Amino acid sequence: MRVLRRFIHREALLAVGFVTLGFLALFFFFDLIDELRWVGRTGPDGYQLSHALLFVSLSIPNHLYELLPITVLIGTIFVMARLAQSSEFTIMRTSGLGPWQALRTLLTLGGFFVLLTFAVGDYITPLSERAAQLIKVRHLGRLTSGATGAWLKERQQDHSFAVNVRALTPEGGMLGVRIFEFDEKGQLTSQTHAVSGRFASPGMWELLQVRRSSFLQLDSEEVRVEQLQTPALQWPTRISADMVAASLLKPDRMATVDLFQYIRHLDANGQSAQRYEIEFWRKVFYPLSCLVMVVLALPFAYLHFRAGGIAGYVFGGVMAGISFFLLNNVFGYAGNLQNWSPWLTAAAPGLIYSLLSLAAFGWLVLRR
Repeated sequence: MRVLRRFIHREALLAVGFVTLGFLALFFFFDLIDELRWVGRTGPDGYQLSHALLFVSLSIPNHLYELLPITVLIGTIFVMARLAQSSEFTIMRTSGLGPWQALRTLLTLGGFFVLLTFAVGDYITPLSERAAQLIKVRHLGRLTSGATGAWLKERQQDHSFAVNVRALTPEGGMLGVRIFEFDEKGQLTSQTHAVSGRFASPGMWELLQVRRSSFLQLDSEEVRVEQLQTPALQWPTRISADMVAASLLKPDRMATVDLFQYIRHLDANGQSAQRYEIEFWRKVFYPLSCLVMVVLALPFAYLHFRAGGIAGYVFGGVMAGISFFLLNNVFGYAGNLQNWSPWLTAAAPGLIYSLLSLAAFGWLVLRR
């Protein structure tokens, strides 16, 4: 049995590796075409073709993380179908390879891909994403998100602050800082605008070219406005550089621990963390989908193929993998809009495909 397990594992690893390389090459080509629009925009000393190639190369780990469950399904289906077509799997069955032993063999292989997917998504992807963004911000000038940048919230005693950072500079500074202060009744007490700022030390921001307006309530109808303009101002805050960067980056590019800490910060300051909670649980459940995929591929070894019929089943595997990817994204967006339970939203696609794979295993393997 050990020889059969090694044979199946070797064939599946080679097939999954080949499919993964094919998909990564395709994504590399499309990403490079998309990045060419930025080449030369900042002059001859700015963003060049070499920077675009490096940026696209650093984006490969994120594509690998997203593709692994799909390529595991396609590669394993191809191996199982090919073994069935050549009657090699029939010989394995007559040699004593029962359904449960075949299932354990594939689950062992799936466990390896679970660990690989988790390592790529939680360790390699965040590092490569930060490096890629550093290249872009260094040669294009800034890192921003949308039209307004990053919004954060913080409580200090009985006052709350809404903080907006328009963009980050290549040196790690901030551009377009706005701070709105509210009292315990929710009334605006001051607003601060700074052209730029920097993280002076832990727990302190240094704002430059500051214009501050304070609103003093004299009575129920009269409000006095005090204006202050200063070249520099120190503002104490617990909002760190990592939190600002996290709010500007996509949550799926963050490590699980960073996501958890950022969710705690949002909850502590009364901000909605639904989107980040869904992404946190997706990063927990997503690697486990590799186990679901290998179980879904096992019944293909028990089918009977005519000559050339294997291509149709491989195409079916491709469509099943794409449908899983789409379903995963649809549940993420729907859960965020409808305020569904984060863990259930993240686990639903895997549960649906688990039921399908177990049903296929029970019908095509155990009952035949």
